[in-house]
Amino acid sequence: MDDRVIVGTIGRPHGLRGQVTLRPRTDSVEERFATGARVEAGGRTLTVTSHSFQQGRLVVGFAGVADRTAAEALRGLDVWAQGAVEAVADDEFHDTALIGLAAVDPAGTRLGEVIGVEHNPAHDLLVVRTPSGDRLVPFVAALVPEVDPAAGRLVIAPIPGLLDEAPDAD
Repeated sequence: MDDRVIVGTIGRPHGLRGQVTLRPRTDSVEERFATGARVEAGGRTLTVTSHSFQQGRLVVGFAGVADRTAAEALRGLDVWAQGAVEAVADDEFHDTALIGLAAVDPAGTRLGEVIGVEHNPAHDLLVVRTPSGDRLVPFVAALVPEVDPAAGRLVIAPIPGLLDEAPDAD
């Protein structure tokens, strides 16, 4: 398994000097975003130059990101760091365990591949690449009844419109 863990998602630029807001996805904000810490985002290694909380939001500066335009280019990227993967419950999974899994229907027919995970307030969403394009699948037991990283697959119980275009009712 990959020894990288996701530690945040970059939001909008903050100010004119290249700082960004960042939604932390770690309990170790002070450690992960300490000055000098190295993280990866969008295939690029970034070094943290500063971090602070302003109005309850984490604001981070990175070396080489000196203006608002450079900060805007990072918007929406997941931030990864080296570190041991923390243990999770039997029905929980790290993003790295899900990305790359084949998505199949209950009969075993391949539907696509998991290429990402989005963490939303209500529940996580799997990003599944299908022949019809990338689709978001709510990561809930009713729609994803089986996850088997050892076998390299997860089962999606597709409903109309979930992975393909739903026909119009009229």
